[in-house]
Amino acid sequence: MPDVQLSEISRPVLVAGATGYIGGRLVPRLLEAGHRVRAVVRTPAKLDDRPWSHHPALEVVRGDLLDRESMMEAARGCRAAYYLVHSMQSQVSDFADTDRRAARNMADAAAAGGVERIIYLSGLGEEDNGLSRHLRSRTEVARILGEGPVPVTVFRAAMIIGSGSASFEILRYLMDRLPVMITPRWVSTLCQPIGVRNVLHYLIACLDVPETIGQTFDIGQEEVITYRRLMEIYAEEAGLPRRLIIPVPFLTPRLSSYWIHLVTPLPAALARPLAEGLSNPVVCRDFRIRELIPQQLLDCREAIRRAMDRMRQQQVETSWTDSGLVPQAEWSISGDPGWAGGTIYDDSRRVVLRASPEEIWPAVAGIGGSTGWYYADWLWVLRGKIDRVAGGVGLRRGRRSKLEIRPGDALDFWRVVQVQRPTRLLLAAEMKLPGQAVLAFHLNRTDQGTELLQIARFMPRGLFGILYWYAVYPFHNYVFNGMLRGIAASVGATVVTGPERLRPAD
Repeated sequence: MPDVQLSEISRPVLVAGATGYIGGRLVPRLLEAGHRVRAVVRTPAKLDDRPWSHHPALEVVRGDLLDRESMMEAARGCRAAYYLVHSMQSQVSDFADTDRRAARNMADAAAAGGVERIIYLSGLGEEDNGLSRHLRSRTEVARILGEGPVPVTVFRAAMIIGSGSASFEILRYLMDRLPVMITPRWVSTLCQPIGVRNVLHYLIACLDVPETIGQTFDIGQEEVITYRRLMEIYAEEAGLPRRLIIPVPFLTPRLSSYWIHLVTPLPAALARPLAEGLSNPVVCRDFRIRELIPQQLLDCREAIRRAMDRMRQQQVETSWTDSGLVPQAEWSISGDPGWAGGTIYDDSRRVVLRASPEEIWPAVAGIGGSTGWYYADWLWVLRGKIDRVAGGVGLRRGRRSKLEIRPGDALDFWRVVQVQRPTRLLLAAEMKLPGQAVLAFHLNRTDQGTELLQIARFMPRGLFGILYWYAVYPFHNYVFNGMLRGIAASVGATVVTGPERLRPAD
């Protein structure tokens, strides 16, 4: 093989969005296919516990698409770049504007870094059909990327069916929870979904098909279907009784988003643009990709069946909840309240158990989701409902997996910040709060067994934050002491001492 070809193979492939739903599945498959990969992430710690995070062909670099200089550095020397990001998140007030700036930075970085091609996963939909804000933004990103000198391969997809995808979660929760549904007219909209494994195959295979460079392709299964029929197929595969679906004309996209927000785990900020997009027909018009990259396309029933199997087996590789920044929690471990920006309230509790940290850790790491919080779950559920009404994430996100936990995972209305098996778990709150909150668990080996520390810290924002702390504080004795006893009971450990509250100086 000529030296130039060896040089090309040795140049890495950049993946922007490596911690997202598609990116988190694409990276390990690129590595399996023999590619060197440079994963660009804002929070490298989110990749620490991925099974492939220490692969010798993987390079993880810190970068932010809104930070032009960091992207210039990240793209340098790469032969191709995957652009798999979007800004449609609760923390972003104007996702379309943010996406514009990020796309321009990507185009400039690719050009300056010598990247030969950009590969972008976009959305289906024709501009002359009054596209929703979400789909219009995806189309605009493709245009901005294409204005640069680096050729762009655009794959346009409608609903992606796979375990953990946002669209699949909407479908699953609506059908599982509602035997009768008063639906918007969009249930009769035509769509052409695609299984996530088919999407991944297109994304990887195109690297070896030069005819795809600079081209735009529609990707989807062969069948054109309505959302109503999709719902019926899900109910059949899930073994649910027949659902009664009643379309009505008065449910606007805004009302639909509130309905989705209240019934499914998706927050309103994500539910609304997705709901708006459901009114747009999203069908393939161009089928060239099927000849250039032939593969067996899963139909909707098979894609749904496989997604459900992965969920039953607790093998959800990535989830829509993976995207977004991990909340800052440095203030919670600083000994200087001035550095943190003000007073920090602390409620630390301790129990000593006759068991090893390794025996107790599974109960600590398995908290939340279907397991619950070991005590007074009704109070956690109530807090989650209040959060949903306030527009927050609530408890419905649950956990990606009941069996494992990793940094960046969503855990009910918390986000996992740090995992150190079997000694430390740090969670940062993502519920609506007048301040910032963390919940930490520390397991320390002692002569008597294990000291389990449970630490709640809160940094209030303004007077309302201070009042909030004192309003919820009376419940702590009841909830937190009960939680520690519940953890002990779940692993069959004898309580030697406690639970007891520690003074901040202890």
